[in-house]
Amino acid sequence: MAVHGRMLVMQLIIAVAIAAAAADRTPPPQARPNCSDHCGNLKIPYPFGIGQGCSQRGWFNLTCNESTEPPTTLWGDGSLTVTNISLAEGELKVMIYRARDCYDQQGNQTKEMYTAASLRLPPPFTISGTRNKLIAVGCDTISIFRGYRPYPHDKDRYITGCISVCDNLDNAVNGSCSGIGCCQTSIPSGLKNLTVSLNSDSQHKDVWKFNPCSYAFIVEEEYFTFNPKTSFEELNNTEKLPMIINWDINEGSCALAQNSDGYACKANSSCVNRTVDYQTEPTGYYCQCLPGFEGNPYLPDGCRDIDECMAPSSPCNNGICQNSPGGYSCLCNKGFKNQDSKNCIENTPVPKNMPLKILLGLSIGFFILVVLIWWTYWGMNKRRLVRLQEKYFQENGGSTLQQHLASHGGSVETAKIFTAEELQKATNNYHVDEILGEGGYAAVYKGKLHDKSVVAIKKPKIGAPTQSDQFVNEVIVLSQINHRNVVKLLGCCFETEVPLLVYEYITHGTLFEHLFNKGKGSSLSWELRLKIASETAGALAYLHSSTSTPIIHRDVKTTNILLDDNYTAKVSDFGASRFIPLDQTQLATLVQGTLGYLDPEYFHSNQLTEKSDVYSFGVVLAELLTSRVALSFARPDKERCLASFFVSSIENECLIQILDADIVNEESIETVEQVAILAKRCLMIKSEERPTMKEVAMELEGMRIMTTHPWKNGNSGFEETGYLLGSPNSAAYVMNIGDGGAGGSSVTNTGYDSMQIQMLMPYDDGR
Repeated sequence: MAVHGRMLVMQLIIAVAIAAAAADRTPPPQARPNCSDHCGNLKIPYPFGIGQGCSQRGWFNLTCNESTEPPTTLWGDGSLTVTNISLAEGELKVMIYRARDCYDQQGNQTKEMYTAASLRLPPPFTISGTRNKLIAVGCDTISIFRGYRPYPHDKDRYITGCISVCDNLDNAVNGSCSGIGCCQTSIPSGLKNLTVSLNSDSQHKDVWKFNPCSYAFIVEEEYFTFNPKTSFEELNNTEKLPMIINWDINEGSCALAQNSDGYACKANSSCVNRTVDYQTEPTGYYCQCLPGFEGNPYLPDGCRDIDECMAPSSPCNNGICQNSPGGYSCLCNKGFKNQDSKNCIENTPVPKNMPLKILLGLSIGFFILVVLIWWTYWGMNKRRLVRLQEKYFQENGGSTLQQHLASHGGSVETAKIFTAEELQKATNNYHVDEILGEGGYAAVYKGKLHDKSVVAIKKPKIGAPTQSDQFVNEVIVLSQINHRNVVKLLGCCFETEVPLLVYEYITHGTLFEHLFNKGKGSSLSWELRLKIASETAGALAYLHSSTSTPIIHRDVKTTNILLDDNYTAKVSDFGASRFIPLDQTQLATLVQGTLGYLDPEYFHSNQLTEKSDVYSFGVVLAELLTSRVALSFARPDKERCLASFFVSSIENECLIQILDADIVNEESIETVEQVAILAKRCLMIKSEERPTMKEVAMELEGMRIMTTHPWKNGNSGFEETGYLLGSPNSAAYVMNIGDGGAGGSSVTNTGYDSMQIQMLMPYDDGR
């Protein structure tokens, strides 16, 4: 009885001590001594500070503007307002201007276009690529983002953007930024500078009545949700939106910093490396309090232990809480035992003379219960997997595919059905090192099957729009095609969340790589370029005129032309292709294709015809002749679009100045001129003025035959080139032979895909 009384007294003393300590406990300091730790409603933790000597160094110094209500925190030169500082994540939230572009009914700009062009960050600060998005709102809207990385990568300049189009806002989807009324794209990590700009294809003339203005901005990803009814008015009345900036306390890795005198992480804290995608080594580090500790890891005393026992409700049930550094434990009251070091349960002793039969019965019953539970779980899991596979089969368009193949005379039995495990093993669990190429909707992986055969596996990205429709469409199209210059479909897989296609592996990469990535590709001779052009044209002519139902590829470009070991051309990527009924000559569709290759008549009318492929092939011919990429913002304005620049060069009799000098000589000049004239005909603005793909293929094949036989007249054709190329003795002609022609053009892959710009490329201006 006396022992029990002493126990109650001890509990009372401990409770009183805890209450007294709780009353005296104050929050851990966040700012340096004698420095303000807040401005208005914003807490200012060190290494940031207000006033001299209160910050870690100059760029962490803030200014409190008390003339506003409530007071606001300014950073840098005072143009940026800070709304949040995170020590745990090393982040700074600032308000940044959005871009606006407005027009009157005649297409004249009516308001100044504001751009976030002057944001320059010092080395410890970079723009977060994971927390921010580039978003553009409007119809007839093109948004471009430019930026570059800090030293020593300050020569790496980047550009990305997106396009938003719509005929009316009724087609815009609330909460969706997929390209109708609103578009969005990711930005690269580690940038210290940004510029957001806007442009318009037709100066809003067609959409002015309901959309006179467009907007573009970098914004915290969770902040903005598109609403076609309210977003335009809200953006018109809002000049600034929040953006996340990453900051590091010092440069270098944690491993190096921990052995230096200037190590910033104090007691009871850990060091966190800051990594970005363009290099393997950390760019800097920041500090975090260890679990069970709180405070500021940068102050001399470091982080302070959190006393869990002082919480309003005790974490110990039926026991006394005992605090320890970074945690706590529980001392159980009499009559209770410790179950898991934090919870006390009543200690009921087991009778010493419990009959053996009862124990045996309980054991057998427990065993039977476990077996029943396992059997039930196994059956439910098996049924769940079957339902999930059936769900994926329907969502991936399996039924639709079977119906279409039957209606078009194809059969799914001609292609092998692969299992998900088989393809996962073939690609080493879809390892990044196995990626052959990547677009806006899918990535292509190299895989090795169990029989050692090498294949290419196309895996759509989870969440990519219309991926099931494109999957079904590509299988349907390829089931109708049997041509040596079209990539062969080997099989497909329905068992995964996204459908998979398996193709023959083409060993020599894309035509784009051989033309523009000189370090990776090869130097293509004129005879080889003519062969590739002829084979590609033959494949497209086959699609247009030799299949049971004409097929329009709709995305002809150098990245979709593959080359095997013998440099035989293989046309690929039929996700955007469409059948044209025999009783129709054109088809109304949503515009889809790649900027630079896109038929302008199709772009403005939405009427898809076979001549749309002819125009795109004309751009490919121009690339083969000039070794210039189809669209590059690094070139001057008049040279930015290769198609228009190529046609104007022919009309101005200065074609020789843009030809690739490596393919121009006395033997090839006649054929080069003929191909240039053919390319110009393919690039006519009016589709009826363009030749058919069959005519293009026949002309190119004829040119190939002439170049491989000795009876061709090589000299007379050279004299006739003067009209297009200029006099052989002219300064332009002599200079072109010496300086390599189009060797100065940008060769970075622009990567436009399906009317949404997903471009990340070096850029030569606009810091």
